[in-house]
Formats: sequence, C-alpha cells, structure tokens
Amino acid sequence: MQYKTTLKTTFSALSLALCLTTSALAATVPAGVKLATKQEANFQMSAEPATLDPQKMEGTGESLIARQIFEGLVNSDEDGRIIPGVATRWEASEDNKTWTFYLRQDAKWSNGDPVTAQDFVYAWRRLVDPKTASPYASYLNFMKMENVDDILQGKKPVDTLGITAVDDHTLRLTLSAPVSYAVDLTQHSSLLPVHRATVEKYGENWIKPEHLVGNGAYRIKERVVNEKIVFERSPTYWNNKETVLEKATLYRADDTAAIARYRTGEIDLSSIPSSLYKTASFKQEYGAQIHGSRKLGTFTYEMNLAKPPFDDIRVRKALDLSLDRVVITDKVLGFGQVPTFTYTPNYIGAGEQIKQPEYASWTQAKRNEEAVKLLKEAGYSKDKPLKTDLLYNTNDGLKNIAIAATSMWKKNLEGLVDISLKNMEWKTSLDTKAQKDYTLAFSAWIADYNEASTFLTYYLSHSDQNKIGFKSEKFDQLMESAYYAKTENERAEIYAQAEAELDSHHPFVAVYHYAGQFIKNPKLKGYTGKHPQGVYYFKDLYFEE
Repeated sequence: MQYKTTLKTTFSALSLALCLTTSALAATVPAGVKLATKQEANFQMSAEPATLDPQKMEGTGESLIARQIFEGLVNSDEDGRIIPGVATRWEASEDNKTWTFYLRQDAKWSNGDPVTAQDFVYAWRRLVDPKTASPYASYLNFMKMENVDDILQGKKPVDTLGITAVDDHTLRLTLSAPVSYAVDLTQHSSLLPVHRATVEKYGENWIKPEHLVGNGAYRIKERVVNEKIVFERSPTYWNNKETVLEKATLYRADDTAAIARYRTGEIDLSSIPSSLYKTASFKQEYGAQIHGSRKLGTFTYEMNLAKPPFDDIRVRKALDLSLDRVVITDKVLGFGQVPTFTYTPNYIGAGEQIKQPEYASWTQAKRNEEAVKLLKEAGYSKDKPLKTDLLYNTNDGLKNIAIAATSMWKKNLEGLVDISLKNMEWKTSLDTKAQKDYTLAFSAWIADYNEASTFLTYYLSHSDQNKIGFKSEKFDQLMESAYYAKTENERAEIYAQAEAELDSHHPFVAVYHYAGQFIKNPKLKGYTGKHPQGVYYFKDLYFEE
C-alpha cells in the first residue's frame, strides 16, 4: 500500500484443508501478569486519513484504521503469518484455482447483524465496480479472479466476478490462473467486508462515526478531523471477551510533536525523528523504550513518464545514478535503512534471486560522471539547466530527505539541474498524483502480502497503482508467466527478470528499503514492531500494571 510519513506463506498445489488455531487471535496475557486498571492507549497518527471506506482507501494509515473496525477473511500475527479472521479455515483445489473459505458463525456486525459470505461478495464486487472508482480496483486482477479483467473494462457485469456465497458461511473464489499464495492476498484492506444496508442507506456518508457499521474488534466513538480518532471496544465482536484494551486514540501529530507528547505521557507509541534519534542524550534517557522495525517497503521518487523532462530515459537515468543512497541512509536517517537501486526487496518471499543492477557496484564518482554525460546529451547545460519540482507530502522527515536529495542532485550533476521543493497534505498529494499533475514525486510502497509480486504488480500496465505511465510488454508477459511457474524457484527467477526489466527503464529513483525506530511505553504490551508490513491490531494490546 501507499506509505505515508506507514513469513513467507506458501501453499502447495495439493488440495489443502487448513484449520488454524493460535493464541494470537487476541491479546495474549502471560500467566502471572497483572493488568493495569486503566486500559486506554494513545498513538501517533502521522496524517489525517483520506477515507475510512475500505474499497476506496490506498494508504497504510487508512489501512491501519480499517483493520480495527473491520475484519476480513484472515488476519496476520506479529510475524506476518496468516491466521483466521472471519474465516476459521480454508482449502484449495489441486490446481490452486478454486479456494473455499468457511466462515465463523458467531461473527457479527456492530449493529448485531450476522456477518455472512454475502457481505464479502458485496464488498468485492463493489471494489471492482467502475462506479466505485476504487484506487485498488485492479487488486483482484493480481489474484486472477475470474472475469475481473472484463468487469474492469466494462465488458461484463460485476455479478460475474469469481466469488460466490455457497451459503451464509461458505465462500468460494474462482480464479483464472493458479495462485498458490491466494490466501495471503485476501488479508488486504480493500477486501474487507462492508455492511451493505448501511452503505446503500447513507451513500458517501456511511463512514461517518454516527452511521458506520463495522465487524471488527473496535468501533469509532469520536472523530475530530485533523486532531484525533477515538476507538472503543465493540461488544458484538466475536472474540470481544478476549480483548483487553478498552479504548484507543489516534492523535494527529508529526514526529516532533508526537515525541513531545510522549515525553508528557500523552502518547504511548510514536515514531522518532532521525535528528533526535542520533542524540546521545535521547538514547541514554529512553534506551529501553526505543525499538527497531524493518518493513517490506521501498522509498522512491517516481517520475511522470508522460511529461517532459521525464519522458526522456537519459534524464531519468541521470537522476537515478547521481543520488547517493548511502548518504541518505547513513547520514540523513541512520535507522538501518537498506540503500537500493531495485524496487523489490530481495528478502521478500520469492524475491531471493533479485539482484542489484551492475551500476550499483560503481563508485559514486563514476555514476555521477555517467549522469552528467547523459544530461548533456539530452541538451542541458549550466546556462540551460533542467528545472522541475519535487512533490512530497507534508512531513518533517520527508522534508529532510527531499532537501538532501535535491542538494545532492545539484552538486553531483554539476549544476545541470534545478529542482524546487513542493509539499502538500497527504490527501492533496494523492489527488495530485492521481491527476498526473506533477513531474517528480515522493512515493513509497509497503507490501500488501509477503511475496515479490506485491511490488512488481504495482507497475503492470493495467495496474491502478501505476500512475506514472510505465508500460513494458516484456514486463507484463514475465509477470503473467510467473503464475504458471512449476516451482517456487522458477517463479523467483521470473521475478528477478521482471525486476531487471523494470529497472532498465529507470521509471523511479529507488532510494532505500524501510527500517525504522519507534518509542513505546514499556507497560504497553502486545506490540513488537516485527510485522513485515507494519500491521498491528488494538485487540492484541494491553497494559500491565
């Protein structure tokens, strides 16, 4: 998902009947631990959510909120392993083209209505319905849902989508290609169920707190735009008896403001500004409360390929070569981020064969020399420099990186570029990029599931996330062939070829793979920051005395 500043599970081709049980279905309080009398937690929210509608959201911040008030077929534990959600078990056909999910009979909506297979059918059809205009409409294409292509193109009605309610508690998915990791994809926030009667009664206003009906462990009690969102336990949630946290509040605050509130005890969990993390006094004062995290995510600067100057591959390659990633990761940040020239992390599932391009081994001086040569060939000079803007969403950390990047480009490219900074609030920046009204912009992607295709499908020619206009027939063909790979090793090799093809076009400047630091109230338990996608659930948290 789009990230704002927000275990590999492989299924064999054999018919599987999986019945999973785990203590991670709710807060796991060790024996002997005495719970605090007050169970109320406060968290930082780095940006105001653009929407609370699961089928219309695209950011990690929105997704975090959605996971608290809605529950999908499956969830994932702190290590990223798939665990039951509304579905208690599932099975696949021998060819991995038919998946059947068996839903729990005690799942209820917050108004008391039962959660049924029809609710998922409605939500998934709503996702691909052109009338919804979902930024994730093409997601089910990556799962190869039957008829999804024709539906997205308006050739077939939404009720032909390969999803069927066999009965109230049995859901069947029909795919047009074998997808052995289909269950992983079903955890995505765009596939969360929604309450049909509420959506149809209130239209766009159904997500207002006074109308919203969810099936998750929490419901929204109060929302003050650009200030806070308050959650309370939902008494109708099927596992409410095992939930501990009574109340959770997300406070809108940038990293600096959040740390100030953490110091006073107003916030229990917050990101740490890189400038503060580097100070010895801060580490000394809060050492045991500081924790590291590593996400399956990539920070990039995307280029609009449809607009000058980035319709010229020489310009794109020049900016790609001349950015010194190590300066960004080690000097500007210093959280353990991994510098990269590739989009897909090679430590993700089936990504182990992805290699950095040959020029990654060059010295920075050699890369700069080649970049200057390319820009001069493209017609730029000190008297006629390349002029453009770098768009980023309002955030102190993003600002620091943008300042460093533009300064570096100016220096390493010997004054042949002049890049100005432009910042916007999160929702405005999303709208601007959707309208393609930019040339160069910050973008980041956090894995939707732990398999390399979650990155590579982003740049398919028909992907809704691919807003930059990248198109490569070879890339599309490689990604299609990956579905029919006979072994995981073969699929990993295809992904490596696809990544190399993508990188050869230089449609972005990949900077680093995510890692970070956060600070946490030592009495708040159940959150470790280990989840590879940065996911966590309020229902798993508790305070000890």
